[in-house]
Amino acid sequence: MNADEEREFREFVAARSRSLLHTAYLLTGDWEQGRDLLQTALASTARRWSKLRDRQQPETYVRRAIYHAQVDRFRLLSWGRETVTDTLPDQPSAQAVDWADAVVQRQDIMAALRRLPKRQRAVIVLRYFEDQPDTEIAAILGVAQGTVRSQTHKALASLRTALAEAGPSATASSSTASGRGVIA
Repeated sequence: MNADEEREFREFVAARSRSLLHTAYLLTGDWEQGRDLLQTALASTARRWSKLRDRQQPETYVRRAIYHAQVDRFRLLSWGRETVTDTLPDQPSAQAVDWADAVVQRQDIMAALRRLPKRQRAVIVLRYFEDQPDTEIAAILGVAQGTVRSQTHKALASLRTALAEAGPSATASSSTASGRGVIA
């Protein structure tokens, strides 16, 4: 990679890493695993940066790399065995008490999202959290647009069922989970 290409890559990472990290988090359900996933995808992209044909759309390439890295990690037997925990305080803060219901609701939604099959989860994340159109989702995942629509339908049905089983608190929050009322 020459100096100009390195500058372009650094500018891309600076401009898009926050959005890409959000996608990686939603795919993994964990911030640390999401950061690892994003770093893996960016390292892969950096190695191929000079060979990318369309420099106007590197984000599609990176999102595809994130998705494929996530699928590869799921295939490893050791992935997911490590649990990251923080030290809990003796007393909960006043803010934690105020936000307890929101935390429970978010946990229910994230748990339901984690239970979806890999492709369905990817479709939901790309469509409703990243606002990607069907054509872009199909390109990122390497599937037909009809597959994107059918996977979306199946995923939403599964999420509705899971949130209904979780109770009324999760169902009430599902309409605001992404700010668009896509699940309920």
